[in-house]
Amino acid sequence: MSDSLPNNLSVWRKLSPAYDPWDPLPVYQQYGEHRLTSVELTVTNLCNMRCEHCAVGETLTLTEGKRIPLADLLRRLDEVEQLETISITGGEPSFHEQTVGEYIVPLLRYARERGVRSQINSNLTLDLSRYELLAPYLDVMHISFNYLNADDFYEVGFVRSERRTPREAANKLYERMVDNTRALTKGGMLVSAESMINYRTHEKLVGIHQLIAEMGCQRHEVHPMYPSAFASNLPVLSLDQTRDAINQLLDGRRRDLWMLFGTLPFYACSSSEADRAIVERLRREPCVTVRNDPDGRNRLNVNVFTGDVYVTDFSDVPPLGNALHDRLDQVFARWKQHPLYSSVSCYCAAAACCGPNLLVADTYYRDVDFTKRQAIV
Repeated sequence: MSDSLPNNLSVWRKLSPAYDPWDPLPVYQQYGEHRLTSVELTVTNLCNMRCEHCAVGETLTLTEGKRIPLADLLRRLDEVEQLETISITGGEPSFHEQTVGEYIVPLLRYARERGVRSQINSNLTLDLSRYELLAPYLDVMHISFNYLNADDFYEVGFVRSERRTPREAANKLYERMVDNTRALTKGGMLVSAESMINYRTHEKLVGIHQLIAEMGCQRHEVHPMYPSAFASNLPVLSLDQTRDAINQLLDGRRRDLWMLFGTLPFYACSSSEADRAIVERLRREPCVTVRNDPDGRNRLNVNVFTGDVYVTDFSDVPPLGNALHDRLDQVFARWKQHPLYSSVSCYCAAAACCGPNLLVADTYYRDVDFTKRQAIV
């Protein structure tokens, strides 16, 4: 296989604020319905960290079994006719170098040769060589970054460990993460650093943003934290606190760095003037985008150990099928008949908005039917 761009692409379009193929909106606008264009693959349940906000924390293990044969998984991906993106997640996907070489790299090579964009969710705390193996094929290295210093990293990243990680060891991991990020971005890899808006970070986001920029990251993702897995019992910010945090971040950000906001609980149809004001500001800001959430709209998650297929990798919705015997498009059609689907199938052409996802609706809008609201701004 060649490491060059796929022959069927005359131009490998650069990811940018104008082009984000993970957003379900363009496909909906084209076809008038959500279609399966994105597949997320959970390739490990192992991780060297235990972040308190981890959305899949309850599924992390110390050992794991065999994965679905790669050939079988690739056949399932082949059957998704309109596949545009894949995301590889865990756990820490690079936990074992063998997994990187024998499973992840072939998946990425498949995506590159098919013209499908790829992302890996990693903490970048392991040997740089593991991440360099991915560089010829990977489009986005997605990391979580919610820290001002090594002390923050220690408090956030290991609070759920069964055995407390020594601070010195955590400090070394923090330094390696920063060094790896700088090395990879210098080498041309697109590193997108995601920060949660939560009770720890909401007054630190400007400082976190500056560190992300200094590491060379080409994109800063920002998402509010919602109750799930390890985060299920953590304090939830009010809408006012979340809105204030976003405004402060927009005031103090670098205006040449792409900022991608996601799963925001603010909508153009809101009766709140403050909510509508933040929506309008986000529209005006240069180099800022608001992504409609892929989960439950254009994406499914496949657990490569069991074959179970979910709406998301952290959903309470039971598996909708199994990749060992179901085509993924069949599973997606099944999801569109599910009673919960209507809660995420809202679409407003005027606002270019697909409404809240399952977690957002459950946290802030349990009694609101967004399909009966209209954009005000």
